[in-house]
Amino acid sequence: MKLSTSGLRLAAGAAVDLHLHSHYSDGDWRPEALLDHLRDGGFALAAIADHDRVDTTAGLQQLAQEKRMPLLAAVEMTARWRGEMTDLLCYGFDPQGGALHELAGELLRRQQENTRAVCENLARRGAALPPEAVAEILAAPACRQPQALVALLAARGFGRDGPAAGRLAAEAGCRLATSDLAEVVEAAHRSGAVCLIAHPGRGDGWLSYDAGLLDEVRREAPIDGLEVTHPLHTPAQTAAYEAYARRRGLLISAGSDSHRPEKPPIRYRAGACRALLERLGIEVG
Repeated sequence: MKLSTSGLRLAAGAAVDLHLHSHYSDGDWRPEALLDHLRDGGFALAAIADHDRVDTTAGLQQLAQEKRMPLLAAVEMTARWRGEMTDLLCYGFDPQGGALHELAGELLRRQQENTRAVCENLARRGAALPPEAVAEILAAPACRQPQALVALLAARGFGRDGPAAGRLAAEAGCRLATSDLAEVVEAAHRSGAVCLIAHPGRGDGWLSYDAGLLDEVRREAPIDGLEVTHPLHTPAQTAAYEAYARRRGLLISAGSDSHRPEKPPIRYRAGACRALLERLGIEVG
């Protein structure tokens, strides 16, 4: 299919945001409203990188063309490396199929299996949930299912007079499905995409990388780059990641990680991500 970025040329100072989320994963933005906000705000390019959702990319490309708001084909894959959470941003894959689609489909299947098993365990422990409510959770994106299950338990009154709903779910085996980092990188490359570590300095439950860890992970998987600029990075982290990426010849990305209008997209300069954009066929002046 024709991409909304075909033939795109950007000035170095053009505004871009390469990490956004919609309600297709764990965001509150409706794609139509988000694209309108970007276009009206003078953004020249953006990327909706919903968690583990590549099945929506073709529709987003069509919508982007209708809205005349160029949009990269992008996804944020939920991964683990050495037992630690670490998200990966993949850009430039075929929206209509490929290895990333297969990997995301397998992750959804595993999350649904976990949701079913947890509900069966809860029922055996006296916390049976309505089948129609469980079916609604199973139809949700993979990243929403654990929190939706906890919310349903709380709404039904479970955890009010004993262990909290989150603890009940965890004790019943509730887990967030993830992919292996190396598998994500391989699938991205087989799909013609590039793969960058998202918010490498985030912390708060995600692996926070220093130069040593970045060297180690790159020895195990051919990562293409880093999301250098992110709202949760300190100025010192941003400078360190940029220096590391430039020394190693890695691609650089920048994104707001906006999930909702209350924390809107951020205007980053296209020139800061020049190598990445040109790798994806976008000329930066």
